[in-house]
Amino acid sequence: MSRSARLVPAVAAVTLLLALTACDDDGAQDTPGARGRDAAGAAGVGAEGVGDPYFPEAGNGGYDVSHYGLALAYTPDGNRLTGTAVVTARATEDLAAFDLDLAGMTVEEVTVAGDRAGFRRDGQELIVSPPVALSEGETFEVRVRYSGSPRTITDPDGSKEGWLRTADGALALGEPTGSMAWFPGNHHPSDKAAYDIAVTVPKGLTAVSNGELRRTTTAADGRTTFAWHTAEPMASYLATVAIGRYTVTRSTLPGSTGPGSGSATGSATGSGSRSGSAAEGGLPVYVAVDPSQVAASRTVLARLPEVMEWAEYNFGPYPFSSAGAIVDRPEDAEYALETQNRPVYPGAPDLVTLVHETAHQWFGDSVTPRTWQDMWLNEGLATYAEWLWTEDEGGATAEETFTRLYDHGEDEYEDLWAFPPAKPTSAAHISDTPVYVRGAMVIHRIRRTVGDDAFYDIVQGWAAAHRHAGAGTDDFTAYVEKRAPDEDFDEIWADWLYGEGKPARP
Repeated sequence: MSRSARLVPAVAAVTLLLALTACDDDGAQDTPGARGRDAAGAAGVGAEGVGDPYFPEAGNGGYDVSHYGLALAYTPDGNRLTGTAVVTARATEDLAAFDLDLAGMTVEEVTVAGDRAGFRRDGQELIVSPPVALSEGETFEVRVRYSGSPRTITDPDGSKEGWLRTADGALALGEPTGSMAWFPGNHHPSDKAAYDIAVTVPKGLTAVSNGELRRTTTAADGRTTFAWHTAEPMASYLATVAIGRYTVTRSTLPGSTGPGSGSATGSATGSGSRSGSAAEGGLPVYVAVDPSQVAASRTVLARLPEVMEWAEYNFGPYPFSSAGAIVDRPEDAEYALETQNRPVYPGAPDLVTLVHETAHQWFGDSVTPRTWQDMWLNEGLATYAEWLWTEDEGGATAEETFTRLYDHGEDEYEDLWAFPPAKPTSAAHISDTPVYVRGAMVIHRIRRTVGDDAFYDIVQGWAAAHRHAGAGTDDFTAYVEKRAPDEDFDEIWADWLYGEGKPARP
């Protein structure tokens, strides 16, 4: 995410005969026979949240999702979305009931393993009672049919996410919890999955999403379906759908590494300093730009191959099967976001923002935070990528940037020392300056302590060791200490990462 933009102000088998109860998008909704939370029988009820320190109701317990199959149809006139979500998951405990996160929308039918299931609504929770309890270790498929006008959600910090209406369509953004506005799921970054997203839109519109465009089909009435596939695991907050009139460019990045395409420096065991490797074939790139932004975006987007090559050189092989960008109008969103494979930009991005969101493909998208308290691992590393880019381009060195911020950072960022990067004071502050800038200062202190060769080994090794997985702050500090066992990091962790106030001059 671009910080500056973000900060603008035992159960017997039974057959449940369901009589669906109508409700509006914001109301409670039940089906007869849906079990309450105190009537679960011998099997358990999955927890209604994973206990995230800042968003405790986000995500759900009792299962792990492996795949989302979303079939959506959207009509901008009236903001009408219909959808069928097929969620494939494995039960991690015996389950008589489990939750999916879904804010708003009207649920019309739920099935589990092909049989109709009971369900009820409780706030953002869609509580599902399968006709036969699920056993621990069982893989199951839950299908949800739903419709309505998807919501725009206001974050604790006041910014907007979820389903954002635009002049010619819509834009779905999900950090931290907005994806529950447009599809039911386990909406916490600790549960990543593969995705297939098919979106049907009126004639003349395009639907862009994550991954690779597998097919485009047009019906007799002109409505077109765009089917996108994301094979690598993705946290739901990184899923996006952009609907509108776009100028689309497809290309290939020559020599780019992708998943499984050759080797590169920066394995989990480490193998030296900054160097990448090239693979034959290249990486497909899909760029969609609102027509009003084509001219303004042309120069900076032309540098995407250069930025990708630079990022691979510094961070190791690119972790995904495609790349690109979505550029909408400036008024369509308040911030850029690192949506997987192709970040979203509100208007033509500047070069540093392009670098920041590209770096997130390694730090945040491939290596995903275990909880939202670990967000500094995303933003600190992506912000430090900006410093490295500036240094390599002949501008201020990272050391000069660090020193300027230490001496005069309060002049630019009044809240720079308001809290430590690993301990935001509340959910409203997980996107504030200390998470980004002071987080980057922590990364620089590590580099200064270990030297450049060891630093790039650490950065590349971290990206490789936790590729397509989740990791937390404790994982990171333990990894750094293991890779540099002769160094003492106690002061960095105590004062810079977790300490209150401005640390003593290093």
